[in-house]
Amino acid sequence: MLSLGEKPQAKADLIKDATEATFLADVIEASRELPVIVDFWATWCGPCKTLGPMLEAAVTAAGGKVKMVKVDVDQNQRIAAQLQIQSIPTVYAFWQGKPVDGFQGAVPGSELKAFVERVSALAGDGGLTEAIEAAEQMLTEGAAADAAETFAAILEEEPENAAAFGGLVRAHLALNNLEQAEALLADAPAAVAKSKELDAARAQLELAKQAANAGPEAELRAAVEKNPADLQARFDLAAGLLAAGNTQGAVDELLDLFRRDREWNDGAAKTQLFTIFEALKPQDPIVLAGRRRLSSMIFA
Repeated sequence: MLSLGEKPQAKADLIKDATEATFLADVIEASRELPVIVDFWATWCGPCKTLGPMLEAAVTAAGGKVKMVKVDVDQNQRIAAQLQIQSIPTVYAFWQGKPVDGFQGAVPGSELKAFVERVSALAGDGGLTEAIEAAEQMLTEGAAADAAETFAAILEEEPENAAAFGGLVRAHLALNNLEQAEALLADAPAAVAKSKELDAARAQLELAKQAANAGPEAELRAAVEKNPADLQARFDLAAGLLAAGNTQGAVDELLDLFRRDREWNDGAAKTQLFTIFEALKPQDPIVLAGRRRLSSMIFA
């Protein structure tokens, strides 16, 4: 289970040399907690000198999801014989005390990276999924501050976790920390900046900014009733409904506006509808029904 807030493991803990005396503890027993990649090498092996550092770099980049043990076959011939090592370099991955994957010879960097990622995934994500689900539940129940702390702790463990990053932004929006949310989005790592989670967070930020400037719902509705043909008044009413938490009402108003004049204000109604749909979960009933109604009007 994830222990949030713990520091990443030092390289010395992740990568070590093993002997016949320590192999059981360093590989077999250790692999019951985390996958262990074993690099069988020798000082005279040219390809080993290339593969070894590449493998160490890939294991280090995995951020504690996998360990690496190096075994010099000349110094540990009994281990090499037991595992039937015929040539070097040979690399085995151990999980739950047993070899589960491996390869022989030098391989391209892309294959090596894929191998380490595949092995790292054997132990799951170390509880991150459960932690994200717990934080989302906090957010749903209104405990936005607790959710923000949990999402932030997850990001300490995995800085490029898109779900946690988007969740942290949404938690700040729930706390009305619009500037903090905007700053987070601006500083998002490139690896997650264009993810669907951050796209949704950006849409929510845009809606939150609009809500902050929306007028009282009663006044906005009165303006529409006074002049039903005033499309700006309808658009403003939709913003007011969103600010009041009436997302369905806002979608209905925008769909009616689109029906009346789809080109009004450079298609502002459709753009706003897409922003709302982006901010909600894809399977939200409001999104599903709203997209169907919009499509029926577009292709009518």
